[in-house]
Amino acid sequence: MNAYENAKLYKERTKKWHDGRISNQTFFEGQQVLLFNARLRLFPGKLKSCWSGPFRIKTIFPHGAVKLTTEDGNNAFKVNGQRIKPYYGGDVDLHMETIDLGKQD
Repeated sequence: MNAYENAKLYKERTKKWHDGRISNQTFFEGQQVLLFNARLRLFPGKLKSCWSGPFRIKTIFPHGAVKLTTEDGNNAFKVNGQRIKPYYGGDVDLHMETIDLGKQD
């Protein structure tokens, strides 16, 4: 009986910790988002990003489903809302600096 109570307490603490780390995200129609594609192995490679996009939210359905469209608005598809995250676009400064690590005399 003691082991049963300890297992129950452990599960309750683990659930509380897990639920505390989940962040609720709110999306709106027209927002740009990135899509997580873990199962699609179109471009294999360790350092390849798992996020594709940006896509635009067309419709938000109840229970977390979201309809996304491409930037040109031609293709539309439904995905689970847990597979998207907000896209904070903008111009990225790609300034690159090189440092010579060679032997100096």
